[in-house]
Amino acid sequence: MRSRRFPFTVVDMLKLMIRSGGRHWWLSFLLWMIVVSPAQALTELRVAIEEGVSRVKVGSSTKAIVRDSAGQPVGELAPMNGFDAQSGGSQVRLGNWRSGSLWIEPTEDGLVWIGDRWYRGRTRLVATGGRLTVVNHVDFEQYLYSVIGSEMSPSWPQESLKAQAVAARTYALYKRAESGNSVYDVGDTVKWQVYKGLETEAESTHTAVNATAGQILTYGGDVILSVFHSSSGGHTENVEDIWSKPLAYLRGVPDYDVGAPVFQWTQTFSGSELGRRIGGVGRVTSMTPERTTPHGRVVTMRVKGTGGSKRVSGNDMRKALGLKSTLFTVSNMGGSFQVSGRGYGHGLGLSQWGAHNLAQQGVNYQQILSHYYQQAAISQLP
Repeated sequence: MRSRRFPFTVVDMLKLMIRSGGRHWWLSFLLWMIVVSPAQALTELRVAIEEGVSRVKVGSSTKAIVRDSAGQPVGELAPMNGFDAQSGGSQVRLGNWRSGSLWIEPTEDGLVWIGDRWYRGRTRLVATGGRLTVVNHVDFEQYLYSVIGSEMSPSWPQESLKAQAVAARTYALYKRAESGNSVYDVGDTVKWQVYKGLETEAESTHTAVNATAGQILTYGGDVILSVFHSSSGGHTENVEDIWSKPLAYLRGVPDYDVGAPVFQWTQTFSGSELGRRIGGVGRVTSMTPERTTPHGRVVTMRVKGTGGSKRVSGNDMRKALGLKSTLFTVSNMGGSFQVSGRGYGHGLGLSQWGAHNLAQQGVNYQQILSHYYQQAAISQLP
């Protein structure tokens, strides 16, 4: 996979937006914003740590300035103390301070405490819908220090960590453009990508992020949907077989995840337990796949029981039974059912265990990314 810098002028970027015909206008616009105004675009990421809560514990490792929604200083927080922030209708309450939003800004490069963890950057408390949303404003690259350690083990080979860094950086930009709002850009859960602040940082994650600083994946000038998962069970999938529309860079490819702890797994259920978990069919008597992907993932399954039958999607089956993936088969063991599966996750894009094994064999991160994101290019942000 080649690495390139954006040679675009503002006019070139506007032409790209026009050529896209509106289909990916917001991704092209995001890249345009990065080129025109890199400081605003890349310096900080707004990460929602808590959303819709009534109260949360906050603090700072150093003396912190408290500012109101207009940015005016209204007071200070003493270091290494916990303070209760609470929702109060259209305002946030923190001690004697009231405002539609409040900022906590540590001095001397201090850290902020939100809930039960330390984070870099600063904290914004926002009144939203009568509740409280707590947002960590953090340097974009420093955000990745934690994400890499949350999504992969920091002890993994450096080239696999670098591959994850590029994928995670790209994914954050994509999700910010697609799902961000006026309060935050991304969340901190698996729905976005996992972010746990200082808890998951390590020297190895710093090295991987710094070595790939500003590198993202693009296709046709757009930031790609750089999804990733733990293990595919031998082969990743074409995106249209799992989700809705084809993407040239998310194609099924052979995986190298053999030997992963989640490469193969088995769970056993009684017919009664299956009936309780699935619901609406009584005690389950048979489970038959109706439709699968070319590589065997269950798209829909016919479930029959003593109280009827119904079609269940593979994703719903996975959730109901707590399975690691939809790549599974079911065997009737005469009163009980054995579910035998492979992999962990949706099976699209980068396989983390595949990246781990390839890196152990001496494959570099550019080659790893080129394999799992077909036809995508590594582009360098300003």
